[in-house]
Amino acid sequence: MTIDAKTPDEYISKLPEERKAAVSKLRETVRNNLPKGFEECISYKMIGYVVPHSLYPGGYHCDPKLPLPFINIAAQKHFVALYHSGIYADKALLDWFVEEYPKYVKTKLDMGKSCIRFKKMDAIPYDLIKELCQKMSPEAWIQLYEKNVKR
Repeated sequence: MTIDAKTPDEYISKLPEERKAAVSKLRETVRNNLPKGFEECISYKMIGYVVPHSLYPGGYHCDPKLPLPFINIAAQKHFVALYHSGIYADKALLDWFVEEYPKYVKTKLDMGKSCIRFKKMDAIPYDLIKELCQKMSPEAWIQLYEKNVKR
């Protein structure tokens, strides 16, 4: 599901009704718990949270005109996804998340490298996402990105 939107509010307004509440709550959870410095925008046609050029002038190595991505939220055809670049780049953070997940959700974790998929809208672990968001500052993400991702 690709949604053409210029703002996160517009993105949510274009979602199917059955996804709006879950994506809105996920958005609020991320917004209210990310450390200062990240900015909300539309990034890769998803709701994105990025390190702006004002903090990291070099931008994203794949396209330096873009700010450094960190988290994205997307409504896909069969699930809602949270993409967290820190989980992809930091094995300790990934291990923590995988260990904590069953404490919040009874179903098996459905996850790719940085993509956490939620097929049941009523089973999104917002409290766990809250904790995850609080674990990395923009400065820590930049340092990790330069060490483990940027080539």
